[in-house]
Amino acid sequence: MRNFLLFISLFWFSELSAQTVITTTPKFPTQTDKITITFNVKNSTHQNKIAGYTGDVYAHTGVTTKIGSGSPNRWQNVIGSWGNNTIQPKLTRLATDTYELVIDNPRNFYNVTNSLADITELCIVLRSADNGSKQTEDLFIPLFKGGISVVVKSPTVSTNYGDPLRSPVFAKPNEIINIEAIAAEVETTTLWMKLFVNGIEKVSATASTIQYQFNSLEYSSGKNEIKIVAQDVQGRKDSSTFIVFQNPPVQNIAPPPGTVQGINYPRSSTQAVFALFAPHKEFVYLLGDFNDWKVDENYFMKRYEFKPDSVFFWIEMPMLLVDPADYGYRYQFLIDGELRIADPYSEMILDPWNDGEINSSRFPGLPSYPGGKTSNIVSYIYPEKAPYNWRVTDFQKPPKEKLIIYELLVRDFTAARTFKSIKDSIGYLKRLGVNAVELMPVSEFEGNNSWGYNSSFYFAVDKYYGTREALKELIDELHANGIAVILDMVLNHSYGLSPMVQMYWDNNTGRPAANNPWLNQVSPNSVFSWGYDFNHESKNTKYFVDRVNSFWLTEFKFDGFRFDFTKGFTNRTGDGSSYDASRIAILKRMADHIWSVDPEAYIILEHFAPDTEERELTNHGMMVWGNLNYNYNEATMGWVNTSNFGRISYKSRGFTNPNLVGYMESHDEERLMYKNLQFGNASGNYSIKNLNTALERIEQAAAFFITVPGPKMIWQFGELGYDYSINYPSNISNDRLTPKPPRWDYLNIPERKKLFNVYAALTRLKKAYPVFSTSDFNSSFDGAQKRLRLNHPGNNVALIGNFGVTANSIAPGFQNTGMWYEFFSGDSINVTDAGMLISLQPGEYRLYSTQKFASFNTITDVREERELPNQFTLYQNYPNPFNPETIIRYQIPDATNVSLKVYDILGREVAILVNELQQSGTYDVKFSLKDIQRNSSLNTSTGLSRASSTLSSSVYFYRLQAGNFSEVKKMILMK
Repeated sequence: MRNFLLFISLFWFSELSAQTVITTTPKFPTQTDKITITFNVKNSTHQNKIAGYTGDVYAHTGVTTKIGSGSPNRWQNVIGSWGNNTIQPKLTRLATDTYELVIDNPRNFYNVTNSLADITELCIVLRSADNGSKQTEDLFIPLFKGGISVVVKSPTVSTNYGDPLRSPVFAKPNEIINIEAIAAEVETTTLWMKLFVNGIEKVSATASTIQYQFNSLEYSSGKNEIKIVAQDVQGRKDSSTFIVFQNPPVQNIAPPPGTVQGINYPRSSTQAVFALFAPHKEFVYLLGDFNDWKVDENYFMKRYEFKPDSVFFWIEMPMLLVDPADYGYRYQFLIDGELRIADPYSEMILDPWNDGEINSSRFPGLPSYPGGKTSNIVSYIYPEKAPYNWRVTDFQKPPKEKLIIYELLVRDFTAARTFKSIKDSIGYLKRLGVNAVELMPVSEFEGNNSWGYNSSFYFAVDKYYGTREALKELIDELHANGIAVILDMVLNHSYGLSPMVQMYWDNNTGRPAANNPWLNQVSPNSVFSWGYDFNHESKNTKYFVDRVNSFWLTEFKFDGFRFDFTKGFTNRTGDGSSYDASRIAILKRMADHIWSVDPEAYIILEHFAPDTEERELTNHGMMVWGNLNYNYNEATMGWVNTSNFGRISYKSRGFTNPNLVGYMESHDEERLMYKNLQFGNASGNYSIKNLNTALERIEQAAAFFITVPGPKMIWQFGELGYDYSINYPSNISNDRLTPKPPRWDYLNIPERKKLFNVYAALTRLKKAYPVFSTSDFNSSFDGAQKRLRLNHPGNNVALIGNFGVTANSIAPGFQNTGMWYEFFSGDSINVTDAGMLISLQPGEYRLYSTQKFASFNTITDVREERELPNQFTLYQNYPNPFNPETIIRYQIPDATNVSLKVYDILGREVAILVNELQQSGTYDVKFSLKDIQRNSSLNTSTGLSRASSTLSSSVYFYRLQAGNFSEVKKMILMK
């Protein structure tokens, strides 16, 4: 049930050459038998084949159940969870690639207690012990009732989708199909068997086997019903029906002018052209709600070859809603009668394996998957849905040199893990002072719990985070607050659920086929490789890349991209560390197309190639990532001999333009604070392993990070000293992809709040004062005593810091004599000797300037920051949902009596947070469950109700009453 699935419905697998071979004892098992199952996985069809694996193998297994004449339900009563070696059954290895599993009485084994439910199949995936890095396809082993059952042995017939028209056997012109069926006898004997074609008897037999040769020349196009009937000696009958379908002639006709791959609306929103790019394919049918997922000649797609190896299959059809209560369609393409895929250009998909985890709070009104009618992922469109009404249509992007980017993983930023919860927390980002947010990948990826780099559908928003509209609302609100939005885009590779992988796949090699239009068979990079590698030399990949980038810029108004592993955008062999002119050409071409759509779009590359190559790319206008995690962390830990972070300067790399996005932390690096606390240096009573000392070291590093000219990036919660290892919870094994807890409560720890304030002050300095974007600067970042000097007309800056663990003196090298003002302390000195020494304690740092900046206390005081409000405003709380606490902000323009109260969903008062006369200003009020529980015995006059100690997960309301102003907003508690 991982990656894409190829379904197998019979157990005479020894006659099929390219799939798992299964035999059972007894030959026709029932739901109460003791069943011995033997698997030969040598020719498993799964991409991550288990063939050749030498470790332990386990069965991820459940059953298919059916009640009466109802539809069968697969994967019921699953034992344990994927990868659980303590519960899921372990197989016995009989020989290389051959395993045995014994299931004694399936009803008991799978705990099927409903007496009305019959088990019709065993559902099994064999997987390696290491959480399934190797596995088989889904395997389905039929069970039989007592008596006689007709089973089609040849051709291979799928009975997965109920009606035979949903899975017919396709006959080619002038093809003879050998039909063979047997009567499965359970404590009985066959009397006779008969075979009918379109209701006419063609052959009969007085044995338990029947054969017939279907000659397609003798039958018409369209459906031909094959029915096989058997009767046993006791008069009991059984039958099996399937369809042999003959295609009509393929029409080679050009589509309407302007048709592109995906969905087109050339005439109106109710008339759609479906276009699939599929060279080397013979035929395609459109399946969906409009034809009940049945193969129908009316949905046989036309073919058009507009140039060699460039073939469209297309069909135009009216979009008349099947269900007036709905507003969209579910659909798939059936290729060559075998492969069901979603549209590669889907803007929304339905996933049979993962959508069950998406509740209505994440995605209200999520359409259901058409279970029992098809398999694999399906596409969903809603042609008549009203477009999003953007509030901000003229957003002005911050200049590149002043960018302060906040890298954010939706999954780990709030407990709710949704776009909406981030939207509700924008106030926090604005207080921090960042002017750009970089969202880690949000296009559909495999599974729900992911960083997002296992991409599969490039035009669809991952539903686990919310709807398309929720993402647009988040972007719109960020823009309204002056914050640009950058999308992390993964175009180096794709994964197995991608239709572009599935359409051209080589089962024999377990990798993309040689004729795949988009993907290399093998990545040319033998050292760094993930998923399946895009061939960026291919004209088809170039077209696809341009469509993807244009889509997110125009449909969602993203302000640019951070491209993952652009070092891999090449077909040159090696690890990507050498200068590569072909790669430069690929990236320049891509960038030029992006700028043709949005001339001001940010393009950031995770490149890590030679400086000569990155200089050429940055001269072209792109930005590159600059990873200084190791060096900054060595400095924060006090190991100064290896702490030279001089390459945070774009000049140190020979760049002409300040297009280096430097960072101390990203999603890929260990957290500074974690290593401070684990490995910090010490001398005497000074120890960096002390929490407060470790936080002060991060303050110091931030000062020497944000002030360096050029764009900078902060990893989420680094501004609070987030100290969970990237490998939490194990801290020793590679758990980096495991979810990490958001720690909004860190804001209530004074030392961590002070760190936040330092970050907030530095971001404001960088944005407000031109000296922090000067090109006239120099630095000395090696050793314990580090300094930075920035020169600008009217204002010079000197930053000094002692990164050692003992006191020392440093010469700032003041650029001039006269008065210099220290930002953090508010002190000033009259410099008469530019070479004077200044004594610094370990971890101490000072930021001097010749022009006095706004004071640190003022610049980090929220009330002062906003000066005098001109209207009453109640803001959305953040975080929201919350647990155990949240911040409620409001502003009042005049002195007035203010009341801020919290109510439950029944209108009962939970807490009085404010009830006093207040002056004009902006206020932040904390609502904390901990405070409520500590004060639960107090009455409401003290601010807290008796009932509030029992708060449960629910919706609550907070109400601001200030003079004649009154407003209510809701918040969500999630325990």
